Amino acid sequence: MPRKPKALVVMDSDTLEDQFDAVRLRRLADLVDLERLLWTDTLDDPATVQVLEDVEILITSWGVPRLTEARLNKMPRLRAVFHCAGTVRSFVTDGFWERGILVANGADANAIPVAEFTFASILLAGKKAQFLAADARIHRSDWSYVSARGELGNTGRTIGVIGFSRVGRRVVRLLQQMQDVTCLVVDPYADPDEVTAAGGIPATMEDMLPRADTVSIHAPDLPETQNMIGAVELAAMKDHATLINTARGALVDTSALEAECKTGRLHAILDVTAPEPLPADSVLYDLPNVIITPHIAGSLGAETRRMADTALDELERYLAGEQLRAQVRLPDLGLSA
Repeated sequence: MPRKPKALVVMDSDTLEDQFDAVRLRRLADLVDLERLLWTDTLDDPATVQVLEDVEILITSWGVPRLTEARLNKMPRLRAVFHCAGTVRSFVTDGFWERGILVANGADANAIPVAEFTFASILLAGKKAQFLAADARIHRSDWSYVSARGELGNTGRTIGVIGFSRVGRRVVRLLQQMQDVTCLVVDPYADPDEVTAAGGIPATMEDMLPRADTVSIHAPDLPETQNMIGAVELAAMKDHATLINTARGALVDTSALEAECKTGRLHAILDVTAPEPLPADSVLYDLPNVIITPHIAGSLGAETRRMADTALDELERYLAGEQLRAQVRLPDLGLSA
């Protein structure tokens, strides 16, 4: 029987409970020598020194601490990390890459609920359902308030998608279910042929903004994308258009959004904000043309198990000497979340 590599699970206890039920824990134990489970603070516990010296594989998720040089030095045999979440930016360091440690993540699996949430938001935004539902609590005597939200309906709409990312391309494909809808995709790094194959039309920001009835953001949070939607971009959007942000709050200039939404000209659906949460006195909380949800588009509860499954699938490929499908490489971090 081949030797099982020693492995540790490093994540917070609530995440472990969500992501690894008894079935998944048994599957993990069948693949590796799972000597013990570790929480987030025990990588620095002197009592775990011997365990860390022997570990070859980490199974990580939310709560994993940054793998600093000091921590990596305690794990000289570490060869691979399988991350049961999205971005690895929070814990991967330069020393990680210098040691040639492999890392795979569950970003593709996490893109599924975000794309579903976005698609549902786009459909509802076409009829301003989210906003009219709030209006109904105030205007109780009749339905005359309906006309104040602009033209309603989803036929003949133009949807702007910013970022042909994992989530963005799923959204573009989901939009193909709608009748007579044009999808304009803004992403200078995307292959135009891939955009077209998914059902989108490559476009520039300048071309898309004044045409789109709904604009959905799916770009990564990078220095060059922060505040990419500011006063100029918001002013270019058509009256009654809806801005949807399920990516990162830093991509939108919050002050500019507050100023524009105060006029009532635009609508906004914000699952992410900058800062997060917004200050209690932010005007966005009180505007009837703004919907704010507490960062719920991504994987929650049982949805997170898809990322655990991705990690386990990748672990199986690694042990079989096969090419990983969800491997993250250093150059990827320049263009991904």
